[in-house]
Amino acid sequence: MYHSRFQRIRAEFMSKQTNALSWLLLSVLIIVADQVSKWVVLQHFQLHDSLPVIAGLLNWTLAYNEGAAFSFLSDAGGWQRWFFTALAVIVSAILVVWLKRTNRADWRTAMPLALIIGGAIGNVIDRIRLGHVVDFIDVHYGTWSWPAFNIADSAISVGAVMLIAFGLFASKPDSAR
Repeated sequence: MYHSRFQRIRAEFMSKQTNALSWLLLSVLIIVADQVSKWVVLQHFQLHDSLPVIAGLLNWTLAYNEGAAFSFLSDAGGWQRWFFTALAVIVSAILVVWLKRTNRADWRTAMPLALIIGGAIGNVIDRIRLGHVVDFIDVHYGTWSWPAFNIADSAISVGAVMLIAFGLFASKPDSAR
């Protein structure tokens, strides 16, 4: 009795909500995972401390990034903190509007947008709270090393690649089939 009533209410709610704003739950999960992981690293590491995870490939290494991707403008004198914060907030707001205009079933658009929003806001929280972004994932091989990054950066990168790939190579979204 209760179960069928709940399902009926849920179905009615779902039929009324056709936009993709519910995908923001994925954004929230990204933000939580990002902030929790950064909190754990900050509790156990000092700046530049490193712990091998996979020998010769992956370390947890605490680094601070005051710039953007690949430490772009990290030594610009401080104005970049607020510039990148404002940019991320503006882009996130635009992507939320895009999500609102996207059909919920169009996961090829909604998922990448939600990943980018979650990652952007995760890094905004760091910039506002700490004045820099906390990075800790250090991928390297031999003398080659990728700049340290975090879960938020990963979500932004994966979301952007998905958005481009689905835009270039997908014929139609699932909702149109």
